[in-house]
Amino acid sequence: MSAPMSLRRYRARWHRWARFLAQRLVLRSVVRTTTDVRVEGTDNLDGLAGGPFVVVANHTSHLDATLIVTGLPRRLTAHLAVAAAADYFYKQWWVKAPTSLFFNSYPVHRTGGGRGKGMSARLLAAGVPILIFPEGTRSRDGQMKRFTPGAAALCVGQNVPCVPVALLGTAEAMPVGRSWPVPGRPPVRMLIGRPMRPHPGEKARDFNARVQARVATMLTMQTPYVLADGPQGGSNHPQNKRQEEAS
Repeated sequence: MSAPMSLRRYRARWHRWARFLAQRLVLRSVVRTTTDVRVEGTDNLDGLAGGPFVVVANHTSHLDATLIVTGLPRRLTAHLAVAAAADYFYKQWWVKAPTSLFFNSYPVHRTGGGRGKGMSARLLAAGVPILIFPEGTRSRDGQMKRFTPGAAALCVGQNVPCVPVALLGTAEAMPVGRSWPVPGRPPVRMLIGRPMRPHPGEKARDFNARVQARVATMLTMQTPYVLADGPQGGSNHPQNKRQEEAS
């Protein structure tokens, strides 16, 4: 039985600064020069205090993680660790090394085993926020698939908030099979929803359903300001008025 992976580098100062340079100087430059990106809803994060949390998003492209780590406020990404499929990103060292540097990644075995088993919970317990794509893989048709309950179970078990993110246009900007965005700076949008917390006594499957519904609503309404879990941005927010009229 292999020993569990060390968590030391996920909060190491040297790795944080190396990642800061890699993300801000390289990844952000790539995103801004190859796509027309809009990030909306950062004001939803104003009340997110220090401590771990789980970011979840729909997943249609390898551009998704890059968009999230460069689009979230720096105060929230200093230690953010990205769950990466072990069978794809950890098979060859020349893929593993840059993935680890740019995304502070950790391996997730889609079969449920491996050295990375339990890493998500261990990272959260150590104060490290994480990014998970609950669909488990990229959608091939651009449509959001059912969320697996793992991310929600972590929020319930660790009592940490979930930050829902909706990504629009990434499937068209960098479809499955491409390793670089299509020419012409295609438009992409990142919608950051209000953090969600499990209700007292709420089951993981029920919280998962709420999180999935929140992301789906943001995708459908194309706004980070939704009423799926209560008023957001005040009743006078123009998007809230539109939803109230439609309800």
